[in-house]
Amino acid sequence: QVQLVESGGGSVQAGGSLRLSCVLSGYTYTSRYCMGWFRQAPGKEREGVAGIDRDGRISYADSVKGRFTITKDNAENTLYLRMNSLKPEDTAMYSCAAVCRLARPLQPAVYNYWGQGTQVTVSS
Repeated sequence: QVQLVESGGGSVQAGGSLRLSCVLSGYTYTSRYCMGWFRQAPGKEREGVAGIDRDGRISYADSVKGRFTITKDNAENTLYLRMNSLKPEDTAMYSCAAVCRLARPLQPAVYNYWGQGTQVTVSS
């Protein structure tokens, strides 16, 4: 059974930092798979934040470029999201996803597996 488990969320003040982690287990078909981070704020659609495709190419949403860094530890099947200079508008439930059917790592619809999410709250 494929599972994704996120951790690292919390409450911080504006300007602070957090690091999210996402561990993938139960997926043994290939070591080359895409993963991504997504977020959804109340009343808003889910949006792609950062993603890594099967070839290691990285994509970021414009709103987080220069502040967030996505990395992937293939040996540990773990995806990270380092978030710096956090803003109140970054407040959302952050979820990770794995194994995309198309090479569009910021598109939620292309992913097969999802975690439950971890809440990030940034206060002003």
